[in-house]
Amino acid sequence: MSPKIELKEGAFIISDAHYSQMRPELLPFIEEIRSKKLKPTQLILMGDIFDALFGGVQYTQKLNSRMIESLNEISQFVEIIYLEGNHDFNLDQIFPNVKTVPIQMQPIECFYHGKKVLLAHGDFDIGGFYKAYVKIVRNKIVLYVLKALDNALNHFIWKRLNIYLAKKDDCKEFLNFRGFISSRVFKKYECDYFIEGHFHQNKVIDFKELIYVNLAAFACNQRYFRVKSLHDKELLEENIFSKGIKV
Repeated sequence: MSPKIELKEGAFIISDAHYSQMRPELLPFIEEIRSKKLKPTQLILMGDIFDALFGGVQYTQKLNSRMIESLNEISQFVEIIYLEGNHDFNLDQIFPNVKTVPIQMQPIECFYHGKKVLLAHGDFDIGGFYKAYVKIVRNKIVLYVLKALDNALNHFIWKRLNIYLAKKDDCKEFLNFRGFISSRVFKKYECDYFIEGHFHQNKVIDFKELIYVNLAAFACNQRYFRVKSLHDKELLEENIFSKGIKV
């Protein structure tokens, strides 16, 4: 795990925005923070914030340049913690002032008023084949070859990938989700809260020993979460961002 982090009341948590030119809904929200109309105490990005952003592949940075610029400006006055996902990784050079957390350091351990909170994107423990894929796709040599091939094909690979990703249904219900989480998280981790994204279910499960929270995908309905007082055992306040208005 990564070093311990103090979670702040008033922090904003965003997961699975899958931002791209075809799915731009996150940008107005981020611009509200950039202009200081919204004032989070921290900004915690829980992975898959971009549909495709790979460190070392400059074309993916070019496609997302406006969002990257905004996040880098925000990082000058708000602490940003970015848990890398399966769509956005090798980010430390892209966001020099952001605390980036790669998959091998997740879940990240945080504390909030004496409570232990674990945060993860959600794809850190999904079988041997997936672990092998994660290592391969993040390998700098593999990314270099992929970049060279894509450049030779006039970015055909990324253009096709963007079209495919834009058509994905990110809002499907995960059947028997409680059973899946019970065997995967509940029996393996000791904490007060376990919070992750990736599965897009927007569910809170009270296992008595810990409270598990699976975040809604911002891409589905522009939901984000605010860390609030422990008077509410669910810890997070759900908000919807729509056309610059919090409702």
